[in-house]
Amino acid sequence: MGGFVDIHSHILYGLDDGAQTLDESLEMLELARSAGTTDIVATPHANARYAFSPELIEQPIAELSARVDVRIHSRCDFHLQFDNINDAVAHPGKYTINHNAYLLVELPDSTIFSSTDQILLQLLDAGIVPIITHPERNAQLQQRPDDIARWVEAGCYVQVTASSYTGLFGRRVKACADELMTRGLTHFVASDAHDCRFRTPSLGEAYARLAELWGEERIRPLFVDHPKAVLTGQTVDFELPPAFAKTRKWYQFWC
Repeated sequence: MGGFVDIHSHILYGLDDGAQTLDESLEMLELARSAGTTDIVATPHANARYAFSPELIEQPIAELSARVDVRIHSRCDFHLQFDNINDAVAHPGKYTINHNAYLLVELPDSTIFSSTDQILLQLLDAGIVPIITHPERNAQLQQRPDDIARWVEAGCYVQVTASSYTGLFGRRVKACADELMTRGLTHFVASDAHDCRFRTPSLGEAYARLAELWGEERIRPLFVDHPKAVLTGQTVDFELPPAFAKTRKWYQFWC
């Protein structure tokens, strides 16, 4: 199986805690290609430690694109903090993937804000569709999956890290990732790759495990069809779990 579209990676060298050199970026991209990835979104952090600038990512993307057989797309791993949120509402295309509808939204590792619901609705009302990244790795959300379900019902999506399914982050993270899959609350599986050895861009192992458990018909959209829709700003085609009685509210974004 191939044709994977990875919407979350830190492959651009020297911009954050991901790749540090050009050679490391190239090695990561080659690992992704050899594991079946055809498209990858470079998403450096946008947080208090790493300021995000669209201009800074253009040159390394062009340099890498000329040397690898993987299509590189762009935007950022957006941390929910006050300045970021206000700037995103005012200039959504600055942060959204390929300037379209979808925004990777990173929550803190161990907690959630009491105002998270309001923040997510603020983004939705601005025409931005949040994709909540790796909630299975948040210690508080591991105990509160109903919060994730509520955000999905409101119009958000969920991206789980591929290596969470293979046990890289431990049993609790794996169990939460599996529960999100069981409850129909997983829309994308991405690498969140940071290096070539520990947090790699290879999606093949996770795909094989999930396809064996759930069947390729259910799993392929999470690695291929849904992320392809993100690249072009199209609606992600999925059905809410039966427990949700409300009609999904769809949002459209205009550049």
